[in-house]
Amino acid sequence: MSVTTGLTTTVHLVRHGEVHNPSKVLYGRLPGFRLSERGLEQAEVAARFLAGRDVVAVISSPLERAQQTAAPIAAAYGLGVQIDPRIIESSNYFEGGVVEPGPGILRHPGHWHALRNPFRPSWGEAYENVAARVLAAVEEARAAARGHEVVLVSHQLPVFVTRRALEQRPKWHRPDRRQCALASVTSLVFEGAAGEQNGDRLAYIRYCEPNGPGITKQGSVGA
Repeated sequence: MSVTTGLTTTVHLVRHGEVHNPSKVLYGRLPGFRLSERGLEQAEVAARFLAGRDVVAVISSPLERAQQTAAPIAAAYGLGVQIDPRIIESSNYFEGGVVEPGPGILRHPGHWHALRNPFRPSWGEAYENVAARVLAAVEEARAAARGHEVVLVSHQLPVFVTRRALEQRPKWHRPDRRQCALASVTSLVFEGAAGEQNGDRLAYIRYCEPNGPGITKQGSVGA
């Protein structure tokens, strides 16, 4: 009689590093925004943090800053960087400007209409849509890398909203209170039994800032 062996699969959601943006533009999905020198260093630190694991794939948002962050992680494993458009930054009404949601917006009444519903939010892609597309990418990556680890390099809002969805918390939140620092790693740890792929469950979520104070949160789903 065979013994069922437990399998652990980890999907690491990595936020890109600091972007070179001296004009403080809300760049969103705009092309041409690359990592700063500090951002490149942050990417290297994240790569060292993820070194020596069982990573079998590195997947990135199509945007340059995400691909640059993914590059040293993939290189450490001799892997290429795969691109998945589902983990791209969310769309945003304020993209290309220097004004973004917050108290300062009250000085610009022409933009008030974009703030009429912060729970959706009305200034950009709905949180539900963002979470749905990233969760689909996570599930596909988890299934393909089952029993191993995989890295997805994305952006602050997609990573944070996906985490809130998995923790069964409301997806709306204050943008200035996201726990998703530059080049941070949000790890989704799934556990299941060999031969029962559909039975894999999310056991816990671990959050770490390789460029900061270290692990700051680990808890079960719904915590």
